[in-house]
Amino acid sequence: MKVTDHIKNAKGKALFSFEVIPPKKGKNIQDLYNNIDPLMEFNPPFIDVTTSREEYVYINKGNGLLDKRITRMRPGTVGICASIMHKYQVDAIPHLLCGGFTKEETEYVLVDCHYLGIENVMALRGDSMKDEPYFKPCDGGHAYASGLVEQIAKLNRGKYLHDEVEAEHYSDFCIGVAGYPEKHMEAPSLATDLKRLKAKVDAGADYVVTQMFFDNQKYFDFVEKAREIGINVPIIPGIKPIAVKRHLQLLPQVFKIDLPQDLIDAVENCKDNKAVRQVGVEFAIQQSKELLDFGVPVLHYYSMGKSDNIKVVADALF
Repeated sequence: MKVTDHIKNAKGKALFSFEVIPPKKGKNIQDLYNNIDPLMEFNPPFIDVTTSREEYVYINKGNGLLDKRITRMRPGTVGICASIMHKYQVDAIPHLLCGGFTKEETEYVLVDCHYLGIENVMALRGDSMKDEPYFKPCDGGHAYASGLVEQIAKLNRGKYLHDEVEAEHYSDFCIGVAGYPEKHMEAPSLATDLKRLKAKVDAGADYVVTQMFFDNQKYFDFVEKAREIGINVPIIPGIKPIAVKRHLQLLPQVFKIDLPQDLIDAVENCKDNKAVRQVGVEFAIQQSKELLDFGVPVLHYYSMGKSDNIKVVADALF
């Protein structure tokens, strides 16, 4: 079922969902199941599965020289989605990236998704390579998420890159995109970033999931400004409980977000990460309750491979 249909069928009741990360190559998928299992009691209608772009690794050639090669450390997104759907009987949403994928490769992934009965996809530009200061699309790839959305939307109308098909063979993907309550790190202003979000919606996006944030007012303002410029699709808040002390430096650095001073003070006063985890859980519960009062359609949690703290949060809410 489509995400938008799940929201409609909930009839105003907020849904619970979360995001998982594929295991690294060579790791057992059971570790992923062990993190999903505790969260299934909260009846998530869908689970997001991230996609990793390619990255460089250096292989020692044995003669004092290093060989630079490109690899993907966490492949298998579509396979994991199929496995989740089979094991848990819930919808799984693969993340599709512009970075590292050609338009043809994207089309092949979408065909696989269609055959597997996957009805939802998340269209993202993705990050730049670690050694590149700015995002660069690969040859034959999309430079912006709006282009990726447009490709998927065309496929929904039977328009492939080089062919058209009859109506009975159309795919019908529900398309999610990312939104940034504190603006994308590369955008010159929030207003500019909202225009880019509007372009994605105009290209065919059906719903928005936000980057993590810790100040609900920024989400409320973001939604209001989005509505003012005609973005009328569901805007789902993304939530991440603080779990370790180094998140105070890591999250603002990686995601270019602000943390509330009261949260910073509470974490800094913790003697160990167990106490930090408790602070993060309590803050996420209060943040989630305020979002529920606002009337959000879904509470979407970023698990980052761990689910124990999210389970505690969900226990207090659902």
